[in-house]
Amino acid sequence: MRRILKVLDANAERWALLVFYVMLVATMAIEVLRREIFAYSSIWGEEIVRYAFIYLAWIGAAAAVRERAHIRIDVVMHYLGPRAKAALYIFGDLVMFAVAVVALYWSFQNVLVSARFGSVSHGLRVSMVWFLAAVPIGFSLMILRLVQSFLRDLRSLRDGVPVYEGDRLFD
Repeated sequence: MRRILKVLDANAERWALLVFYVMLVATMAIEVLRREIFAYSSIWGEEIVRYAFIYLAWIGAAAAVRERAHIRIDVVMHYLGPRAKAALYIFGDLVMFAVAVVALYWSFQNVLVSARFGSVSHGLRVSMVWFLAAVPIGFSLMILRLVQSFLRDLRSLRDGVPVYEGDRLFD
């Protein structure tokens, strides 16, 4: 069981991103072929692409929090020592955590309102709860990854080792 949780912790967002990306690309390709070859398109294809993209964005945001891949201005970080750098990352994680908790609360309220009134999507005729849930799911994953990042940074600060800064895109 521990091994499964470890694999999920390492790869859950990647697998979810892969599923939504493949769904998005496949549906978009099918819809383009239908329009060009058969001169016919469907509203459900457009909705699937739109909602897959929304899930892709929110799960991708959580994956970016895990890898510290969000866009940031890190000029100051080059001039700080390991302890000050760790403290600054911890402060940033705490601020992002507070914002994520507030956003989670309000996004969940939106899902509850949709569930109460039974709104459905126009083309698929599926409950909008499934699509609106992307935002609270994304923020929940962000909160989980922020807690993990916070604990990792505290360990780095305690042990005096350099803090994890994520993989660099450009060097």
